[in-house]
Amino acid sequence: MDERQVVRETRELNLLSEIERNPDATQIGLAVKLGVAVGTVNWHLKRMIAKGYVKVKRAERRKLLYLITPAGLALRARLTVDYVENSMRLYRQLRQAARREITRARKMGHEALRVRGDGDVADVCRLTCLEMGIRVLEDGADEGAAALAVEGNKIRFQESGEPEASNR
Repeated sequence: MDERQVVRETRELNLLSEIERNPDATQIGLAVKLGVAVGTVNWHLKRMIAKGYVKVKRAERRKLLYLITPAGLALRARLTVDYVENSMRLYRQLRQAARREITRARKMGHEALRVRGDGDVADVCRLTCLEMGIRVLEDGADEGAAALAVEGNKIRFQESGEPEASNR
């Protein structure tokens, strides 16, 4: 599955879940809740209506009510399973990359590493270090220590004294 399809399916899953929670939500409200443009919500809704996943009823003169059809519920279930499977696949890939880089550091004699970066990928690196018996150095301690550099979904071992990627 390519990245655009993952993004599209994640948006559709979030949109269906939000409609189920609040059937009389407006497109503007859905866009704000999902952090996307109103046009994006409109495009997804039109697509899901055409495919029979969502029905639209007029509640008032200018107010629409969005209802998820049985086919829409089945789609949401499938998208949920796909999302979990994709998340687990990504998690396994990140752990494998972290293990590879930690093993490389250990072969070079490092017993402690700094994790450069934030977010979920950095958390996976920290946990993998602990599981492999490598101490994780906190910020401010031994600034010249070897590190695992997290850049997006990439994990790279940096030898002691090697400049951070942002400084290159």
